[in-house]
Amino acid sequence: MKDSATPDKDTDLTDQTATKYLPDSQAKPQVETQFEAKAAPLVIGIVAGEVSGDSLGADFMQQLNNLRDDIVWVGVGGPKMQAQGLQSIFPLERLAVMGLVEVMSQLPDLLKARRELLTAFKAAAIDWFIGIDAPDFNLRVSKKLKPQGIFCVQYVSPSIWAWRESRIHNIKAATDLVLCLFPFELPVYERHNHPAICVGHPLLRTLDQTLIETPINQRRSELVWHNDGLQQFFIERFDDVSQLICVMPGSRRGEITAILPLMLDGIQKLILLDPKLCFIIPTVDQNHQYIVQEVIDQRSEQLRSAIVVVYDDSQPTFSQQAMAASDVVMLASGTATLEAMLLERPMVVVYQLNQMTYQIAKRLVKVPYVALPNILAGTAIVPELIQEQASGDNICRTVMRLLQPRAYAEQLRDLLATKQALEQQSNHDPANSVIEQWFMQKFIQSRHKP
Repeated sequence: MKDSATPDKDTDLTDQTATKYLPDSQAKPQVETQFEAKAAPLVIGIVAGEVSGDSLGADFMQQLNNLRDDIVWVGVGGPKMQAQGLQSIFPLERLAVMGLVEVMSQLPDLLKARRELLTAFKAAAIDWFIGIDAPDFNLRVSKKLKPQGIFCVQYVSPSIWAWRESRIHNIKAATDLVLCLFPFELPVYERHNHPAICVGHPLLRTLDQTLIETPINQRRSELVWHNDGLQQFFIERFDDVSQLICVMPGSRRGEITAILPLMLDGIQKLILLDPKLCFIIPTVDQNHQYIVQEVIDQRSEQLRSAIVVVYDDSQPTFSQQAMAASDVVMLASGTATLEAMLLERPMVVVYQLNQMTYQIAKRLVKVPYVALPNILAGTAIVPELIQEQASGDNICRTVMRLLQPRAYAEQLRDLLATKQALEQQSNHDPANSVIEQWFMQKFIQSRHKP
């Protein structure tokens, strides 16, 4: 089954939409000219609910800013979105709440945040609303805005492909378009006849290919050369390093405090087996660096000396550089698993939720995996250690197994195949997709006016 919003790979979305919904005399140049016309500034409300959403939002904002220079951005975002022109109403971290139980405890403030946003959007008279991920929050905002004639887009599909497909009715009521990151998300929208387009993850476009093409020893040298903390760490160890493992316990405080101790239990056992193992933990900001270091400082001297925690604000892609320079990545489930796959780095996924949240999710979720590479592949190509499986013994055993040449080569082969399949199925530009749907809707509305 094929939705009109998901054209063939070799078909230009702009041409297809213009041909289908606009008069024959109009074509792609006319559509672009209409968008560039500046009778009045275009005011866009945009909200990202976490660090990964900040990257998505910034990429989307940059694309639109390149097409039109009078856009006014209003909403919530992090430093990357702010660099593209957003004045964030309040800090992004206010919305970054993980888990069903945790959300309940923060509910009063989340409701207050929504009221503040809606007030700001009304004062700014926004034309569009773009919700970046955080569907529980953003869809409630867009459901208030869409009846007012505001064009509403959800960028990153809620996980209706995995659980509670009935939510599609709420999504249809709240949005005019859903931008999906992955091809496996489209069928549910096709079944319910709601506009959705697979634009692919921005990492497919923005990831620095030299991180893959450069030999790993050179990647490692460049990483260390540009960071004082890493220089000091490796100078003290000289050549006394067998393997370098990148550790990424998540970007939220709740993830770090829940998952990092489990990872440290595994690391403690790993360095007993191989004292020459080294571990690097890149953090998203200085505050997270302090949080991570505080957890590590409670451990033994032997463990502390094997780990370096680094934040580098001079290098926006520092965590990717750290992954690319490592032999293996040990990480929490999330966008970082996609980054590791695109960087062609074998990985072990470790994750733990609040027990009540996990039990609820376990009964509702239809897919058997949490890591994106496994979901994309449709099979377990990377090991997942979830909840009770995420013990120090299991982490140690799984990492040591992966470091064996045969297992390492097998996972790398599967990651490459999955990466290539994803690249082939992700071929639409997010900004152009939104513009085309917007014009399509305006044209259809004009045809129905008396």
